[in-house]
Amino acid sequence: MTGTSTLRPVRTESEGRPDRWLALAVLVLAVLLVAVDATVLGLATPYISEDLHPSGTQLLWIGDVYSFVIAGLLVSMGSLGDRVGRKRVLLCGAAAFGAISVLNAYATTPGLMILARALLGVAGATLMPATLALIRNLVHDPRERSLAIGVWGATASAGTAVGPIVGGFLLEHFWWGSVFLINLPVMAVLVLVGIRTLPESRDPDPGPWDLVSVLLSLIGMLTVVYAVKEAATHGFGPLTLATGLLGATALYGFVRRQLTLPTPLLDMRLFRNRGFSGAVLADLLTVLGMSGLVFFLSQFLQLVQGRPPFEAGLAELPAAVGAVAAGLVAGHAARRFSVRAVVSGGLAAIGVALVVLTTLDRSTGYPLLGAALLIVGVGAGFSFTVTSDVILSSVDRNRAGAASAVSETAYELGAALGIALLGSIVTAAYRGFTGPAGTPEAAHESLGAAVEASASLPAPTSEALLGAARESFVHGLHLASGAGAAVLLATSAVAWFLLKDQRLEKEF
Repeated sequence: MTGTSTLRPVRTESEGRPDRWLALAVLVLAVLLVAVDATVLGLATPYISEDLHPSGTQLLWIGDVYSFVIAGLLVSMGSLGDRVGRKRVLLCGAAAFGAISVLNAYATTPGLMILARALLGVAGATLMPATLALIRNLVHDPRERSLAIGVWGATASAGTAVGPIVGGFLLEHFWWGSVFLINLPVMAVLVLVGIRTLPESRDPDPGPWDLVSVLLSLIGMLTVVYAVKEAATHGFGPLTLATGLLGATALYGFVRRQLTLPTPLLDMRLFRNRGFSGAVLADLLTVLGMSGLVFFLSQFLQLVQGRPPFEAGLAELPAAVGAVAAGLVAGHAARRFSVRAVVSGGLAAIGVALVVLTTLDRSTGYPLLGAALLIVGVGAGFSFTVTSDVILSSVDRNRAGAASAVSETAYELGAALGIALLGSIVTAAYRGFTGPAGTPEAAHESLGAAVEASASLPAPTSEALLGAARESFVHGLHLASGAGAAVLLATSAVAWFLLKDQRLEKEF
């Protein structure tokens, strides 16, 4: 064992860090923070809609602006952590995440809520790359690292369960803003304990942090995703085309600049590795296919089937349970069988479950829904855990932040595009419903608005309005689930070919 006291903070050999599992426990708190925040938003959407009166477009922005911003900044923040220290970036980002959560909780207008979500994206962009990169530097033994990544992914899945349950309880007893305040105690524990337990790590020869690359990445990602969203909602108008062209130009400039810089923000040569590229593409398309379901399922459970928030949160629990269980054994399964078998099999399972969800209606019993969600969770747990391991194994530890950021960018970009595309399918199908005479125009903006509008109408008119609105919403959900199933099944086939001969590292 080599090294001096000056090198000890960045030592990462497994055998030299007996406290690595305690440090991992602190890291997964950050994952829990982000996962809880993402899930409680969907549960609180009907209440936000009722209180802030957003339009349908504003409601989608509230749902996806966080992903837009975080997708644009993840690579930059991952590279920043490689340069100035991943622990420093993680703890500063966690503190900011908690503070901005307060702004989310007390937003009074749709515009302020969108701004608060965007700022939360800036803080969130520091968290996920840093956690995965620190795992890469904490745990070197490949089997232990697979287990650590499984724990990391399982915690994210557990957050998707904890979020709706805790959020549902809070929504039944307090106002909707309280669901964002649950971030504060988690953030406080993370910062206070992380200061003492997390080792610092960074690239010893990182080069400068190129601000031009940061701006090109941010502008490119934001404008391209915005253009896709607007095209899906309103068609290809001149402004949409111009915005998309600006974004494509910025991303092209970003790639060209990375290829010429001696120390790029993102080493584009990583994509020459077929396993790396296949894993990144699988993550992006998987989240794209699933995100519409995730965003609208809480509305279906509450506003269509009439479940209270806490019960709706419990109803989503099987997906998290399946993901936790599969994530913990995914590395072992990939070594016993193969990477492509586990990833492709998991994605195909999700696709089949989404096909089942195209049959949902107001009278659908919970056993069918619960079984489908369990299969979604198991498939996601297997595929995401193994692709994360493939991505981290493709780089040396000094560039783990940038590689982790690519993985998380694929995830967030997939979420943003999925909500934009599949969400637009649901919104377009919903807006076309024909209500009874006297239906307010606002009822066509969102299902939450229709529920609110029905409260002030005579009973026969109210029932007719709710029936038409719910039927239209469910039709849109069927279309989005069908589109998502097609994406997942196609991604399963693509992953089978791209991940051919890919292997996880064996133990030392």
